[in-house]
Formats: sequence, C-alpha cells, structure tokens
Amino acid sequence: MIDIIFLLLIFFFVAAKWRPTEEFLPFQLSAAQAQNLTIGKPEPLIIRISATPTGCEVQIGRLQTVRIENESIEENLAALMEEMKNCLLVQKRLTADPIEIVCAPDIRWDHLAKIYNLFFGAGLTDIAFRMTE
Repeated sequence: MIDIIFLLLIFFFVAAKWRPTEEFLPFQLSAAQAQNLTIGKPEPLIIRISATPTGCEVQIGRLQTVRIENESIEENLAALMEEMKNCLLVQKRLTADPIEIVCAPDIRWDHLAKIYNLFFGAGLTDIAFRMTE
C-alpha cells in the first residue's frame, strides 16, 4: 500500500506544472486603426553655446548663429528667439520636439539661465543638456 502512495506522489510531482501560466501578466493589444499613426520622436535640435570675450555665441542647428553681448543682452535674446522661431518653422518642428543644449565649459551661468528661460517661456518643453567632459 505504501508503494502505491509513493508511486502516486511521484506521478503527481512529475505531472504537475510548476511554471506560471502565460497569461499571468495583464496585457491587452490595442485595436488596429488606420487613423492612429504612431510617429517616432524626432531627432533633437542641437543648440551649441560657446563663450566669447564679451558674452556668448549661440548656434542653432548648423546654420544660424546669434551673438549675445553683455551690453545689449535683451536685444540679442530677442534676435535669438526670432532665429529660433524661423528655424522651427523651416524644419517643421513643434514646440514639443526635443532640444539639446551643448554648453562649452567656460560659459557663464547667467547667460545659460537666460537662454534656457527664453526657450522655456516660448513653450519649448523638452529641453535637455548634453553632458560633455
């Protein structure tokens, strides 16, 4: 009798499923619709800021460059915003598209803060800083 119990016990151990079922994680596929196209995130617009003896120089992409001088910083920031707006229009970018700021190590903090505040105040929300060494 004990042999039969051990045989049944071994049978149940061998026949048992020890892994979880495949529908363990809740997962639902979305319905296929022709109108909803998923577009990937565009490449970030690179903004390079380098120091000059009298201020800084901002390069938008590879084409536009705006100098920001300490004496006329407000006018230069307005010109920077115009160039940025023109660049966004030409490249057909949205305000939610990513922007990546690359700073030279010797840039003054107040210039960087004013440029960042200008972009953020204009509605550009996805602003990141590229780390350089």
